[in-house]
Parts: sequence; structure tokens; C-alpha cells
Amino acid sequence: MENVTRPDPRQSAAQNAALSAALSGAVDLSGLKAKAEAASRASQRGGQSDGAAAGAGASIIDVTEADFQAEVVERSLQVPVVVDLWATWCGPCKQLSPVLERLAEQGGGTWVLAKVDVDANPRIAQLFGVQSIPTVVAIAGGQPVDAFSGALPEPQVRQWIDRLIDALRDRLPGIRAAEQGGGAGEAAAEEPEDPRFTEAEAAFERGDYDAAEQAYLRILDAEPANEQAKFALAQVRFTRRAEAADPAAIAKADAAPDDLEAQFAAADTELAQQKVEDAFGRLIAAVGRTAGEDRDRARQHLVELFELFPPDDERVTAARRKLASVLF
Repeated sequence: MENVTRPDPRQSAAQNAALSAALSGAVDLSGLKAKAEAASRASQRGGQSDGAAAGAGASIIDVTEADFQAEVVERSLQVPVVVDLWATWCGPCKQLSPVLERLAEQGGGTWVLAKVDVDANPRIAQLFGVQSIPTVVAIAGGQPVDAFSGALPEPQVRQWIDRLIDALRDRLPGIRAAEQGGGAGEAAAEEPEDPRFTEAEAAFERGDYDAAEQAYLRILDAEPANEQAKFALAQVRFTRRAEAADPAAIAKADAAPDDLEAQFAAADTELAQQKVEDAFGRLIAAVGRTAGEDRDRARQHLVELFELFPPDDERVTAARRKLASVLF
């Protein structure tokens, strides 16, 4: 999901439009590849020299199409990965990249900078729908969460990183571990894996969303307040719906405002396209038009979308107020 933190308000309208396009093309990042492929990559990395292995845990890495899944998506389950999309001929890139590298080194492992040469890796640029460079996209939990474009001054970039870390500290275990001096890699080695989450994550990785959902539900049956399981369950349910979304869902829902299922599909599609307020507004309107069981279903679908965001996200806060005014 995009915009866990707010982009700088001084970005131009053209930049914001480009970012919207970039993020809308990245919605399927959460669909992790088969577990066998991940195991194969891990095995390959295991055969590297000690120097290469040490580099795998570095705060600054060069990423290619071949290792994007392992080095960006999978790393982002522990700490945020900030993807710097650049090219050798790009003047502004030469201003921004050193800033990002300096901040990554100062970050102490709380986040990773993944540098992508768009000329050498055009499919990654296409994945994000990049229209101009430099473009910077933050990935957390396998999802794009925020972005900016252009060579912003170092104080603004630092502020953007700080907001990102603050918003994700309670969701990604590697952040606190790095802040406490252990580093994300050491935290992963020291902290024993919970087999319940291992089961759920493995199902998610192989695309078995039903099994993943059931595994997270079993965790919540035993621990109703487990925030990690709640967040993961919301991601699983949304990913399953987003992957099956009809590209024409929004138009169909607009043509049939009383079709509740159509409204659900359209809201999911809008959220996948980063039209967060549109998705929330659509479901709030559906709650206002319905009663009884249909109203409960519309409200529940909206609440599930809320759970994809930090509770203090201002768009969620505003939508909750609007929902309350409709309900009461």
C-alpha cells in the first residue's frame, strides 16, 4: 500500500501524477514467488564467498531484475527497502544518490537502500511505471508504501526517511533490532521463528491464500490481540482480491451503485491503484445507502481496508470520522 507517510507537499502536480502511475504498477509486489525459488536463491547465496555474504547484509546494495525478489521484496519483510531508480546519464540522480547512500550508512541497518540502474534493468522500471528519474520508492512488507521523485534536498530526504521509520517501527522487526544495536540480519538469526507464522508465510509465498488465511486465523483464535497476525491477514485477503480484480470493476460499480459486490470489487481496485480516499469514500457511501446485513458487510469490508494502514494514517482517521457520521 502506498503513502504510509505523506509525500512532500511541495512536489509538483506532474511529479505526483508520475508517482501515482509508478505505484499503481507495483501492486503485485506482495505476490511472493514460489518458496522453491526462494530456497534456490538462498542456496546460491550460501555458496558465495564470505565477502559476498557480508555484502548481503549491507545497508546499500545494487539490485538487478534477477535478484529483485530476494533483495527487495523479501528483505522488506524485516526492514524498509528504499529503491533508488537511477541512470548514469541522469544529472539529478547524481545529486540524489549520494544523499541516499549517506543516509543509509547513517541508518545503522534500520533500512536498506537498493540501487537500480533503469537502463540495465528496464523491467523493474516498467514494474513501477517510472516516467522520470530519479524516482524513489519505499517497500515494506512486500508492498510499496511511499515514494517521491526528483532530487530533493538532503533535509527533506532525511525527514522522509525518519517518517517512514517511525510509521513502520512496530510492523517490521528488523527496525527495532537495528536500533538496539543488533542489526536486522542479526535479529533474524537470533530470534526463533514462530512455526505458526512460518506456515502462514509459506502458504502466502506459494500463492495459497486460503491456507495462509486459515493459518493466520488460527493464530488469532489463540491470540486475538496479535497485531502482526491481524495485519498479515488483512494483506492476504486484499492480495487475493486484488489479483482477481476485474480491470473494469470501477466502471461497473459506477453503473450499478446498488450492487454491493460491485462496490467491494471497485473499492479494492481503487485501493490497488493507490486511490485510497476514493476507495474509502465508495464504501462509506455504500454503508449510507444500505441497512441491516448489507450495511454490516459494507462496514466490515471498509474496516478490513483500514487494517492495511497504520491506525494513525490521517486518511484512515478521516474515513473513520465519516463512517461514524453515517452510522450514527
